[in-house]
Amino acid sequence: MARKKRATKKAPASRKKTTASRKKRPTAKKKTAARKTRPTTKKKKSSARTTTSTRSTSSKKARASTASAKATPAARPARTMTTKTTTASRITVSKTFKMYVGGAFVRSEGGHVLDQHDHEGRFMAHYARATRKDLRDAVGAARKAQPGWAARTPFNRSQILYRLAEMIEDRRAVFSERCRVLLGDSEAEAHAEIDTAIEVVFGYAGWTDKFAQVLGGINPVSAPFFNFTSPDPVGVVAVMPSRQSPLAGLVAAFVPVILSGNTCVVIADNDAPVLACDLGEALATSDFPPGVVNLLTGYRDELRRPISEHMDIGALSIVGADPEEREAWDRAAADNVKRVRYQDERARAAWRSDTTCSPYRIEPFVEWKTAWHPIGT
Repeated sequence: MARKKRATKKAPASRKKTTASRKKRPTAKKKTAARKTRPTTKKKKSSARTTTSTRSTSSKKARASTASAKATPAARPARTMTTKTTTASRITVSKTFKMYVGGAFVRSEGGHVLDQHDHEGRFMAHYARATRKDLRDAVGAARKAQPGWAARTPFNRSQILYRLAEMIEDRRAVFSERCRVLLGDSEAEAHAEIDTAIEVVFGYAGWTDKFAQVLGGINPVSAPFFNFTSPDPVGVVAVMPSRQSPLAGLVAAFVPVILSGNTCVVIADNDAPVLACDLGEALATSDFPPGVVNLLTGYRDELRRPISEHMDIGALSIVGADPEEREAWDRAAADNVKRVRYQDERARAAWRSDTTCSPYRIEPFVEWKTAWHPIGT
């Protein structure tokens, strides 16, 4: 019971404390009011911070724009394709005219060169002067390429010749400029020369798979046999083209030689031998196997003896040789019984005639094979 009385006596004291705490509540309200006023100051600070951040952002953007303006170069003018060059901008790069041997463009083995002048006698460029070693290299390349070239079908050889005509047509501007500068041709004469070269290639390309039927065939015999005559290529032929027509005459000299399966070595000796060097670039992109056509530049008289004595050369095709020159070629070729074919020199306009593209210009550079076959077996 005593414990209960003590508890009842202490109860009023706790009530007093509660009352006292209730009286002190206004102070808490004041603190609450003070707390309510704090956000106002925070808002001001935040607004100040926002203003500062805005200013800093704008300054950063300004700096970035300034930096980008410095980094970005000024707009360049549009480029235009110009071919005109001046000595102030750069030195003109002159073309090196090389020989075409074995599918590659080579210089002379001895390092000798000759001068090429334009039609007014002004120096234009140097071109290679072929030596005996260059001739041996060319004949070796031709001999290596001959079996594979002869093994191709006539149709395939004709397609390659068509491709050569296309490449000459594609380089018409280059050949036309050479004819005007070197030979003094007018634009019409230059294009006539190029047209003749293209027509000759196209004409002989058509004869590639037809001349055997025209010149060969089945021979009538009074026996129980079939008798067939068909052409076979001679092998390697050395070609000395026209001196009057450096492009059309050059093409008309070697194309009837190679279409039957022969390979050739051409000696370009005329007033514009660099046209042969330009033709080599057309040959290089015409699907010809390396070594089928080999182009040398120089003097044919210097190479007469090594050509005649070379045992891998089976025939000679010579255009425009005078009587003394023909006698010299005949004597040199007699030791190994080479076949020699001469053609009279003609003016440039005469190469544009229909007789230029004839199957009878193919016949001297083939050998005729006759085969007998029994009937009924």
